[in-house]
Amino acid sequence: MLAVFTVVLMASLFTHEIAHKIVAQRMGLWAEFRLTFMGVVLTLFSMVSPLFKIVSPGAVMVAGVADRQSIGRISIAGPVTNIGLSVVFLAFTFLVPQFPLIFLLGATFNAWIALFNLVPYGMLDGFKVFLWNKRSWALAFAVSLVLTLVSYTLILPRISP
Repeated sequence: MLAVFTVVLMASLFTHEIAHKIVAQRMGLWAEFRLTFMGVVLTLFSMVSPLFKIVSPGAVMVAGVADRQSIGRISIAGPVTNIGLSVVFLAFTFLVPQFPLIFLLGATFNAWIALFNLVPYGMLDGFKVFLWNKRSWALAFAVSLVLTLVSYTLILPRISP
């Protein structure tokens, strides 16, 4: 179960970052994933910390001339990918009753990634989306919040003693 969840977790983070890269490249910009020193340190610290959990070993770096709209669209691509994955995992929770917990964990994790990344602060995706289009930000944030609450509501009774 742990190995499967690790694969789900890594695939979710990978697709989030690749979504940024694909959208940037479709706009004619240069984009590549790069490990960041601080991201790797935070990820390693998270592995041993019982309270502090951040998995972010790197990010997609984008270069070229881009306006606020382009940056907003590139930034929203990752969270929208996680929203989509959360919906798919949530659907599989009910469609494949043999493995409901792993799908529910996938739904919860992806909803949380989207919600966290949409916080309009600092270098997070949400800040760039908020600057670009407040309606798009509000819609994505609301959907990710609802998905997070629904998935937590469904998962807590299954993992609580």
